[in-house]
Amino acid sequence: MKIHRLHRCQQLNATLAEAWRFFSDPRNLAKITPPAMGFEILSDPGPDTFEGQIIVYRIRLALGLPCTWVTEIRHVHAPHQFVDEQRSGPYRFWHHRHQFVEKDGGVEMTDEVHYALWPLPGAGLLHRYYVRPQIERIFDYRTERIREKFGAD
Repeated sequence: MKIHRLHRCQQLNATLAEAWRFFSDPRNLAKITPPAMGFEILSDPGPDTFEGQIIVYRIRLALGLPCTWVTEIRHVHAPHQFVDEQRSGPYRFWHHRHQFVEKDGGVEMTDEVHYALWPLPGAGLLHRYYVRPQIERIFDYRTERIREKFGAD
């Protein structure tokens, strides 16, 4: 299984408490997800992230095909980091670490995602020409929405 990695870092003009309050509320994920993905939370996650939390989403994949994505919050070290992992969904493996560190009068936010595709014929080409660019576009969109909200660098 080939594990791929995406790493993004962004400086927020916010306090650690403000950043944590926004990003640890699963309901805010829809605000930073591209509308074309048709993102919808199907479960009621409540306003706080906690270890063991299961969140069920619906998203649209290529050609508008619907997909149910189930994640579990595996680790929470408030207000500095939490990890979500896919339990079922479009990837064979998905591990996403969100980290928040006070830095330069604001907060440095880091997203680190490790993911793997299902073993399909042509998975390498699919990753190179569709999956990786799609994930990059999603995180580019997130960067812009976060910049608008927090006046980030």
